[in-house]
Amino acid sequence: MDTAHWIVVAAALLTAIMTGVGALPFLFVKKVSDRTMGWSNAAAAGLMLAASHSLIAEGVSLDITLTLVGVLAGLDAIVLADRLLSGAGDVEVADLQGAGAAKALLILGIMTAHSFAEGVGVGVSFAGSEGLGAYITTAIAFHNVPEGLAIALVLVPRGSPVWKAGSGRSSPACRSRSWPRPRICSSKPSDPFCPLA
Repeated sequence: MDTAHWIVVAAALLTAIMTGVGALPFLFVKKVSDRTMGWSNAAAAGLMLAASHSLIAEGVSLDITLTLVGVLAGLDAIVLADRLLSGAGDVEVADLQGAGAAKALLILGIMTAHSFAEGVGVGVSFAGSEGLGAYITTAIAFHNVPEGLAIALVLVPRGSPVWKAGSGRSSPACRSRSWPRPRICSSKPSDPFCPLA
Protein backbone atom coordinates (compact mmCIF):
# COMPACT_ATOMS: atom_id res chain seq x y z
CA MET A 1 0.00 0.00 0.00
CA ASP A 2 1.17 3.50 -0.71
CA THR A 3 1.36 6.36 1.78
CA ALA A 4 -2.16 7.63 1.01
CA HIS A 5 -3.63 4.25 1.96
CA TRP A 6 -1.70 4.20 5.23
CA ILE A 7 -2.99 7.68 6.08
CA VAL A 8 -6.58 6.48 5.62
CA VAL A 9 -5.90 3.34 7.69
CA ALA A 10 -4.31 5.44 10.47
CA ALA A 11 -7.24 7.86 10.44
CA ALA A 12 -9.73 5.01 10.66
CA LEU A 13 -7.70 3.40 13.45
CA LEU A 14 -7.80 6.68 15.38
CA THR A 15 -11.61 6.67 15.20
CA ALA A 16 -11.63 3.09 16.53
CA ILE A 17 -9.28 3.97 19.40
CA MET A 18 -11.49 6.89 20.40
CA THR A 19 -14.33 4.41 20.97
CA GLY A 20 -12.24 2.92 23.79
CA VAL A 21 -11.81 6.35 25.35
CA GLY A 22 -15.53 6.28 26.13
CA ALA A 23 -14.95 3.53 28.71
CA LEU A 24 -12.45 5.61 30.71
CA PRO A 25 -15.02 7.12 33.12
CA PHE A 26 -15.53 3.62 34.53
CA LEU A 27 -11.95 3.69 35.81
CA PHE A 28 -13.11 6.33 38.29
CA VAL A 29 -16.72 5.30 38.87
CA LYS A 30 -16.94 1.76 40.21
CA LYS A 31 -20.67 1.47 40.84
CA VAL A 32 -23.41 2.99 38.72
CA SER A 33 -26.82 3.35 40.34
CA ASP A 34 -29.98 2.22 38.59
CA ARG A 35 -31.14 5.84 38.51
CA THR A 36 -27.94 6.96 36.78
CA MET A 37 -28.23 4.06 34.32
CA GLY A 38 -31.80 5.10 33.57
CA TRP A 39 -30.85 8.74 32.94
CA SER A 40 -27.84 7.68 30.86
CA ASN A 41 -29.92 5.36 28.72
CA ALA A 42 -32.61 8.02 28.29
CA ALA A 43 -30.03 10.63 27.25
CA ALA A 44 -28.38 8.21 24.80
CA ALA A 45 -31.75 7.24 23.32
CA GLY A 46 -32.73 10.90 22.94
CA LEU A 47 -29.46 11.78 21.21
CA MET A 48 -29.73 8.82 18.85
CA LEU A 49 -33.36 9.64 18.09
CA ALA A 50 -32.41 13.25 17.30
CA ALA A 51 -29.53 12.09 15.08
CA SER A 52 -31.81 9.61 13.31
CA HIS A 53 -34.43 12.29 12.78
CA SER A 54 -31.95 14.67 11.17
CA LEU A 55 -30.62 11.90 8.89
CA ILE A 56 -34.14 10.86 7.91
CA ALA A 57 -35.13 14.49 7.23
CA GLU A 58 -32.08 14.92 4.99
CA GLY A 59 -32.86 11.64 3.20
CA VAL A 60 -36.49 12.63 2.64
CA SER A 61 -35.35 15.86 1.00
CA LEU A 62 -33.33 13.78 -1.50
CA ASP A 63 -35.63 10.79 -2.11
CA ILE A 64 -38.52 9.85 0.15
CA THR A 65 -38.93 6.34 -1.29
CA LEU A 66 -35.30 5.33 -0.82
CA THR A 67 -35.29 6.84 2.66
CA LEU A 68 -38.38 4.86 3.64
CA VAL A 69 -36.85 1.67 2.22
CA GLY A 70 -33.65 2.31 4.18
CA VAL A 71 -35.48 3.00 7.44
CA LEU A 72 -37.64 -0.11 7.07
CA ALA A 73 -34.64 -2.27 6.13
CA GLY A 74 -32.80 -1.07 9.23
CA LEU A 75 -35.78 -1.74 11.48
CA ASP A 76 -36.28 -5.18 9.92
CA ALA A 77 -32.61 -6.04 10.49
CA ILE A 78 -32.83 -5.09 14.17
CA VAL A 79 -36.09 -7.00 14.72
CA LEU A 80 -34.70 -10.06 12.92
CA ALA A 81 -31.47 -9.97 14.92
CA ASP A 82 -33.44 -9.64 18.17
CA ARG A 83 -35.61 -12.64 17.26
CA LEU A 84 -32.59 -14.73 16.28
CA LEU A 85 -30.84 -13.91 19.55
CA SER A 86 -33.99 -14.66 21.55
CA GLY A 87 -34.13 -18.16 20.08
CA ALA A 88 -30.38 -18.79 20.18
CA GLY A 89 -30.32 -20.16 23.72
CA ASP A 90 -27.34 -19.37 25.92
CA VAL A 91 -25.24 -16.51 24.57
CA GLU A 92 -21.96 -15.40 26.14
CA VAL A 93 -20.37 -12.01 25.45
CA ALA A 94 -17.69 -10.23 27.45
CA ASP A 95 -18.12 -12.27 30.61
CA LEU A 96 -21.91 -11.84 30.34
CA GLN A 97 -24.41 -14.65 30.02
CA GLY A 98 -28.14 -15.02 29.43
CA ALA A 99 -30.48 -12.16 28.55
CA GLY A 100 -27.87 -9.49 29.41
CA ALA A 101 -25.43 -11.08 26.98
CA ALA A 102 -28.07 -11.26 24.23
CA LYS A 103 -28.86 -7.56 24.70
CA ALA A 104 -25.16 -6.68 24.67
CA LEU A 105 -24.62 -8.75 21.51
CA LEU A 106 -27.53 -7.01 19.76
CA ILE A 107 -26.12 -3.58 20.64
CA LEU A 108 -22.62 -4.62 19.55
CA GLY A 109 -23.98 -5.94 16.25
CA ILE A 110 -25.79 -2.68 15.57
CA MET A 111 -22.69 -0.70 16.48
CA THR A 112 -20.58 -2.90 14.16
CA ALA A 113 -22.87 -2.17 11.21
CA HIS A 114 -22.72 1.51 12.15
CA SER A 115 -18.92 1.28 12.31
CA PHE A 116 -18.78 -0.12 8.78
CA ALA A 117 -20.61 2.95 7.48
CA GLU A 118 -18.25 5.21 9.41
CA GLY A 119 -15.26 3.43 7.84
CA VAL A 120 -16.66 4.07 4.39
CA GLY A 121 -17.24 7.72 5.37
CA VAL A 122 -13.65 8.15 6.54
CA GLY A 123 -12.24 6.48 3.43
CA VAL A 124 -14.40 8.41 0.97
CA SER A 125 -13.78 11.74 2.73
CA PHE A 126 -10.08 11.53 1.92
CA ALA A 127 -10.99 11.58 -1.79
CA GLY A 128 -12.79 14.90 -1.32
CA SER A 129 -11.47 18.41 -1.09
CA GLU A 130 -8.29 19.10 0.82
CA GLY A 131 -8.86 18.91 4.56
CA LEU A 132 -12.18 17.06 4.29
CA GLY A 133 -10.62 13.74 5.38
CA ALA A 134 -9.11 15.27 8.51
CA TYR A 135 -12.38 17.06 9.29
CA ILE A 136 -14.53 13.92 8.92
CA THR A 137 -12.02 11.79 10.84
CA THR A 138 -12.00 14.29 13.72
CA ALA A 139 -15.80 14.51 13.77
CA ILE A 140 -16.23 10.73 13.77
CA ALA A 141 -13.46 10.26 16.35
CA PHE A 142 -15.19 12.60 18.82
CA HIS A 143 -18.57 11.08 17.96
CA ASN A 144 -17.15 7.66 18.91
CA VAL A 145 -16.35 8.62 22.50
CA PRO A 146 -20.03 8.54 23.56
CA GLU A 147 -20.45 5.35 21.51
CA GLY A 148 -17.70 3.78 23.59
CA LEU A 149 -19.45 5.03 26.71
CA ALA A 150 -22.70 3.43 25.51
CA ILE A 151 -20.93 0.11 25.03
CA ALA A 152 -19.29 0.40 28.46
CA LEU A 153 -22.66 1.27 30.03
CA VAL A 154 -23.94 -2.08 28.79
CA LEU A 155 -20.90 -4.19 29.66
CA VAL A 156 -19.34 -2.78 32.85
CA PRO A 157 -22.41 -2.68 35.15
CA ARG A 158 -23.06 -6.31 34.22
CA GLY A 159 -19.62 -7.40 35.40
CA SER A 160 -17.27 -6.94 32.45
CA PRO A 161 -13.94 -5.34 33.44
CA VAL A 162 -13.34 -1.80 32.18
CA TRP A 163 -10.23 -2.78 30.23
CA LYS A 164 -12.26 -5.35 28.30
CA ALA A 165 -15.14 -2.97 27.59
CA GLY A 166 -12.76 -0.25 26.40
CA SER A 167 -10.21 -2.30 24.53
CA GLY A 168 -12.48 -4.66 22.66
CA ARG A 169 -10.57 -7.65 24.08
CA SER A 170 -13.64 -9.12 25.70
CA SER A 171 -14.77 -11.34 22.84
CA PRO A 172 -14.73 -11.64 19.07
CA ALA A 173 -18.07 -9.81 19.00
CA CYS A 174 -16.64 -6.82 20.86
CA ARG A 175 -13.52 -6.75 18.70
CA SER A 176 -15.71 -6.75 15.61
CA ARG A 177 -17.40 -3.52 16.72
CA SER A 178 -14.49 -1.34 15.55
CA TRP A 179 -12.96 -3.85 13.15
CA PRO A 180 -14.50 -2.53 9.93
CA ARG A 181 -13.12 1.00 10.09
CA PRO A 182 -9.38 0.39 9.60
CA ARG A 183 -10.01 -2.32 7.02
CA ILE A 184 -12.47 -0.66 4.67
CA CYS A 185 -9.83 0.91 2.44
CA SER A 186 -6.97 -1.49 3.04
CA SER A 187 -8.24 -4.76 1.55
CA LYS A 188 -7.42 -4.18 -2.11
CA PRO A 189 -6.66 -1.01 -4.05
CA SER A 190 -9.34 -1.67 -6.67
CA ASP A 191 -12.10 -1.74 -4.07
CA PRO A 192 -14.83 0.78 -5.04
CA PHE A 193 -14.96 1.97 -1.41
CA CYS A 194 -11.28 2.92 -1.62
CA PRO A 195 -11.08 6.23 -3.45
CA LEU A 196 -7.31 6.56 -3.12
CA ALA A 197 -6.54 3.62 -5.42
